[in-house]
Amino acid sequence: MKKHDRLTARNFPSAKEDATSAAPASRYQGPESSFRLAFTDHDFLLREELRPVRLQLELLKPELVQQEAGIESTIVIFGSARILPPDVAQAELAAALSTGDGAQIRRAETRLQMSRYYEEARRFAALVTSRTASLDVPVYVVTGGGPGIMEAGNRGAFDVGGKSIGMNIVLPHEQAPNPYITPELCFQFHYFALRKMHFLMRSIALVCFPGGFGTLDELFETMTLVQTGKCRKRPILLFGREFWSRLIDFDVLIDTGMISPDDTSLFHYVETAEEAWSLLDAEYDFERWDANPGEFAADI
Repeated sequence: MKKHDRLTARNFPSAKEDATSAAPASRYQGPESSFRLAFTDHDFLLREELRPVRLQLELLKPELVQQEAGIESTIVIFGSARILPPDVAQAELAAALSTGDGAQIRRAETRLQMSRYYEEARRFAALVTSRTASLDVPVYVVTGGGPGIMEAGNRGAFDVGGKSIGMNIVLPHEQAPNPYITPELCFQFHYFALRKMHFLMRSIALVCFPGGFGTLDELFETMTLVQTGKCRKRPILLFGREFWSRLIDFDVLIDTGMISPDDTSLFHYVETAEEAWSLLDAEYDFERWDANPGEFAADI
């Protein structure tokens, strides 16, 4: 080591160095032994009492990785894991027609009709990724990392050679990440709360496609945070007026005094990828965007 380097050399070995060098003596290698570093002890980290530590780790890991990747601004795409790509839905309908089963045919026809949202999500993600790629602060697409609309979002970014983020959640039924997420930006969560927090921490917009309980949970949590002033207002776009207006009767909420008439300004209905992009461009003026990194990040 050069003399000058000694001025800034570590005074203590790093945790990684200790973790790789601290091999226990043979007598203490068994599973019952406590002779291992706490931060390398898998069983210890999974104890109930260590939940606060696991929560902190689940907050820190995606945060630090995204910081190191230079990710400052994101657009979150929510939607059902059950919406199929059009070609898959078309094949399902063909198979259903061959059976002659009326109920199966109707289900397949509905799935084919809904598959148009897969294509719009894919095109929208491609638009966001390609149109912001040259900005000082590119905008990255974030999804829940699974199939359906989530896959379509990551796939759209992949189609144009861009990076995208996937935030998977461990579920009782296996859910593997879709194959279009940038590997170093593919995260796995145990806690729904931390996952939803990371969805919003860098988001400049929320784009919701048709979905079920999970999509509604994510949508209403965001609208609640904005409505109550707990986070910065940002565009919330609902793809498919017919779907959303049938699902949620906002007029009933207004008529019964449950929400203010002004609360409906929290979101906009859109039908196409181009319409969604136009609304976001009008909001942020991407063509002349010279924002400082982090300017649009929400304090959550």
